[in-house]
Amino acid sequence: MTAADRYRARIDAVQAQRTRLAAPETENGRWDRMAKQFRMDPRRELDANLAAVATLIEPLDTVLDIGGGAGRISLPLALRCREVMDIEPSPGMCAEFMESAAEAGIANARTVQSAWPATAIAGDVALVFNVTYFVREIVPFVEALMAAARRRVVIGVWSVPPPNGAAELFKVAFGEEQELAPGHAELLAVLWEMGILPDVRMLPAEFPLRQPPLATEDETVRFYLGTLQPVDESAAEARIRANFGRLFTRNEKGFLPGWRMPTREMLVTWET
Repeated sequence: MTAADRYRARIDAVQAQRTRLAAPETENGRWDRMAKQFRMDPRRELDANLAAVATLIEPLDTVLDIGGGAGRISLPLALRCREVMDIEPSPGMCAEFMESAAEAGIANARTVQSAWPATAIAGDVALVFNVTYFVREIVPFVEALMAAARRRVVIGVWSVPPPNGAAELFKVAFGEEQELAPGHAELLAVLWEMGILPDVRMLPAEFPLRQPPLATEDETVRFYLGTLQPVDESAAEARIRANFGRLFTRNEKGFLPGWRMPTREMLVTWET
């Protein structure tokens, strides 16, 4: 079995489990529903991780942001390069991207509503952040990145992939271990198998918790049930409530997930 075969098997296992346990939802529907959560101020001061990405971008670059969502990564970079193109299949994410760009007065950014690979798209740098965890056919995906990027490919992954970050909650809610999406180890194995030897850089800032504390136990349970979308919601809710004390911690503002592990972002990058 090749590294690409093992990668595909991980994706298939995740999808099969989700199909069995969670309410049906199209992939675009899922991201449309969450689109507003992925907006950030494009003119914010860059954090340490995004500042490291910015060092790879040159003023005359056209930057392709593959699966770039609402522009959390690429809209700040649009202020530092010639042009940004967000290649994004979710209509909701595309709408948030353009609305965010307009509000920030950014005129050199546009969306291409498309899955990847996409034809007749080229730029100097191809960015892919938090997308590879969901890509079943990873080899054609990477090959298309190299064909589209005249100068550099940049892939961002977290040491614990976000889809795997609540595995403890998943186990309680569904009564079984979560099938884990492929992360950096599986990705690097595929790249090496393809003859690509990338630079790998660990970035300084840990994974941010963007969801603020929730005020009550009921609000907390309802929110996290919404992230899981179980078919048998009543059974999952009963399990979460029975284990609430070990799943969540409390500060002066409310309840927070207690299962979080230290997680660092990694840049996997190479020149084409």
